[in-house]
Amino acid sequence: MVYNIPYLQISQALDTHLVQDIAHAINGEYSAIACYAQLAELADTQEEKERISEIREDEIKHYRAFSNIYFQLTGKQPEPKITEKCPDNFKEGLKFAIKDEQKTVDFYLDLADRTRNRNIKRAFQRAAADEQNHAVWFLYYYTLQCCG
Repeated sequence: MVYNIPYLQISQALDTHLVQDIAHAINGEYSAIACYAQLAELADTQEEKERISEIREDEIKHYRAFSNIYFQLTGKQPEPKITEKCPDNFKEGLKFAIKDEQKTVDFYLDLADRTRNRNIKRAFQRAAADEQNHAVWFLYYYTLQCCG
């Protein structure tokens, strides 16, 4: 039994790290939801407004999924907070969103790779795919702003 104690301690440390990362993901989604509402308002065309609103809906789905996972792991509801300020300018907001979405893809894939829980793995892999798609749309609209 003595040999099991270090394993349990390592396992608990990894779970704590996983919970912290999920809380970080929740804050990121919460921030994106607020930012993309602002970006949709700043958009030049109806098509841009609608697409950004669809992206925002994906972020809401991710937020809900991650919040449910967090609750299942901790028994507590998350207390999300906005962790990044969204630029007030549409072009700068697009640039910000591209970088944020790309960083998020890497973070979510890393998180998915570190867990053995299939539901958590699937949720973060799906979210990573969505985030990559979002980055492409934001890059497309950014390109129109620059080179249009």
